[in-house]
Amino acid sequence: MSDGDEEPEEPADAPAPDVDVETLQERLDDAADALESAETEADLDDVEAILDGVESDLEAADLPEPDEDDEEDPADEIESRLSDLRDDLEAQRGPYAEDVVAAIEDAQSTLESTRWTEQGEDELQAAVSEYLDAAADPLGEAFAGGDVADPEALAEELDEVAEAVDAAGLDPDEDPETIEALTEATDALTAGVEDAQEWDDLSVRQKLRAEGYYEVINQKHKDFPPEWTALKQWEKRENVEMILLCLEHMGDSEFMERHCLEALKRVASEEALEEVGQRAARRDTLAVEIVGRIGSEDGIEHVVDFVDAEGNPELRTTALKSLGEIGSEESTQDVADQLVADNDSVRSRAARSLGLIGDTRAIDPLTDVLADDDSDTVRASAAWALVQIGTERALEAAAEYADDRAYIVEQEAQKAADALDADAAEAAA
Repeated sequence: MSDGDEEPEEPADAPAPDVDVETLQERLDDAADALESAETEADLDDVEAILDGVESDLEAADLPEPDEDDEEDPADEIESRLSDLRDDLEAQRGPYAEDVVAAIEDAQSTLESTRWTEQGEDELQAAVSEYLDAAADPLGEAFAGGDVADPEALAEELDEVAEAVDAAGLDPDEDPETIEALTEATDALTAGVEDAQEWDDLSVRQKLRAEGYYEVINQKHKDFPPEWTALKQWEKRENVEMILLCLEHMGDSEFMERHCLEALKRVASEEALEEVGQRAARRDTLAVEIVGRIGSEDGIEHVVDFVDAEGNPELRTTALKSLGEIGSEESTQDVADQLVADNDSVRSRAARSLGLIGDTRAIDPLTDVLADDDSDTVRASAAWALVQIGTERALEAAAEYADDRAYIVEQEAQKAADALDADAAEAAA
């Protein structure tokens, strides 16, 4: 008796179909003959059913292993022939109305997503105009449009054709001539769109010329390359857009890239922050420097992570300098943390940046550096920073070293003492 807890027995594996290589080949012969005589989609469906059956039986069949002397496995030969017949079957199907609609939608997507030249827009207008006429006849419709060289407008005008094809309910067996005519016209549309001139088809100089980059060049100012001549003129006009345009198209040239970045550094416009910030993220020291020159607090995020970049003191000092030039108290702690860095240059730059920021919270750590650091250069930077902060407490902390053993420290401390004397004299007046 069963207690009800026993698991049901698993059904035995189905026996392998009783087929052999010769039988499968004969069935493929039948499929090939049926495919050759097929006239309707239903006939093609019957052929597909034969091929599906052969494939299923082949997978389940227990065919004998080929002899070592045989050049090809019979099963592989059947699989290859089966694949070829499926390809022939698909080639014989259609065309279908839904394929026409899909091709129209692809053309619309290309029209809307591609940047075209003026010449390309004219070519698109001609291609769409011809297509509207070509599609009208087989559908018995009249399509308006193709009158303006506007890619987005042209894409919208194709909607009417796609809707008409879909609404016509065309059957591949009953309306083959109509579908064939539409397919031919749509293929011509696709070719016309593909052949139209895109922005990316232009050379670098053609793109720059189309954007008006060379318009500032005159006969009196001609250096080589001409892009450099134009760059200098755009820099004089502080036209960041044109400088960035040159950087975009000529950035592969180290010469032009360097001159574009130097121009951006001199102009120091916040308009360039996004591009420069992206370059700074790639640890480009010059870009990090430019972020500081721009001086926007939005630039902090682009450089603050580099103040402790191990193994790259140049990048660290540049990042610290940039934070000082930005001058936001938001970065005070990140900068102050570098007062204990191993590298003298990093500590010195951190001290000076704290002076530029001017946050009074930095007075105590700067005073400690002035008292304890082993480098007189770093100590002098700390004294300078205290003078820049300029409060009475900061000046007093620096003035204590007016007789310091190191001349560079003494100089900065004397400035603090002089400032205190001036404040006292002003208060007494």
